[in-house]
Amino acid sequence: MNNELIISSAKRTIVLQSAAIEELSEFINGNFTDAVRLVAACTGRLVVSGIGKSAIIAQKIVATLNSTGTPALFMHAADAIHGDLGMVQQHDIVLIISKSGDSPEIKVLVPLVKNFGNKLIGMVGNIQSYLAIQSDIVLNTTVKQEACPNNLAPTTSTTAQMVMGDALAVCLMEAKDFNSDDFAKFHPGGALGKKLYLRVSDLVQATENPAVLETTSIRNVLVEITRKRLGAAAVLNEKKEVVGIITDGDIRRMLEKYEVFISLVAKDIMSFNPKTIESDALAIEAFEKMRINNISQLIVLTEREYTGIVHLHDLVREGIF
Repeated sequence: MNNELIISSAKRTIVLQSAAIEELSEFINGNFTDAVRLVAACTGRLVVSGIGKSAIIAQKIVATLNSTGTPALFMHAADAIHGDLGMVQQHDIVLIISKSGDSPEIKVLVPLVKNFGNKLIGMVGNIQSYLAIQSDIVLNTTVKQEACPNNLAPTTSTTAQMVMGDALAVCLMEAKDFNSDDFAKFHPGGALGKKLYLRVSDLVQATENPAVLETTSIRNVLVEITRKRLGAAAVLNEKKEVVGIITDGDIRRMLEKYEVFISLVAKDIMSFNPKTIESDALAIEAFEKMRINNISQLIVLTEREYTGIVHLHDLVREGIF
């Protein structure tokens, strides 16, 4: 198989799957809205089940639902008929995923769910199947053709199932007004979580707060910047208000401009109107402000009072970007 054939096969797969996803939008109808309303009003959990590749898609959908505010549980269809059906509680809704809708395990599982009295949603690729006929609500994921050259291996059909599951999850998020703060509660770990909950105040608490007065000598300014190791120091007036900032760049510019600088004080070389950020702002907001202004540190304020300096290195260390 030469390179041209490999590229051609890959592109064909992508085209087939993208076309199937586009056609899937035609199946977003009253059944879909009924499913969203039913799950949104559920006081239990959404139990998602399937067999084979559909079971793998079911696990992904469960993970997405749980992380976006909809309590969900995965139940393998084969295990369900051998004892795991006990995980289904009175107020749960059951979603069964199947391409054919006629798998032996599905035919055994469906009447058991119905006998329990739970509402049944069928996500199925054959609306004439046993699962479709028995379901209270049908989510149609019919595809014309699998990307598999033999039209056998689940490829396009599983993509359609995953996309339908994502559409369901997103609609439920919006129905429940699930926002970024809610999302952060379920994603506290790693860089993603930090972008959603880590605040500037969390970074400043772990750093020094370099500061000098307007009248501080250059020698003492250098001592302060060197000792605090943030490459900058805030300049304060007698009322402890921030009036400027001195960075390593300001020091270099001073050396270029003045041959004798022993008599200079902080206000002679500081940069006026420094960029600031409130301590309760998210750390990711600090990064965006640094990026937009092409700077590496920000003065941190708490109700206009100087709190410290947040440096780009702090954000790198925390994995913010």
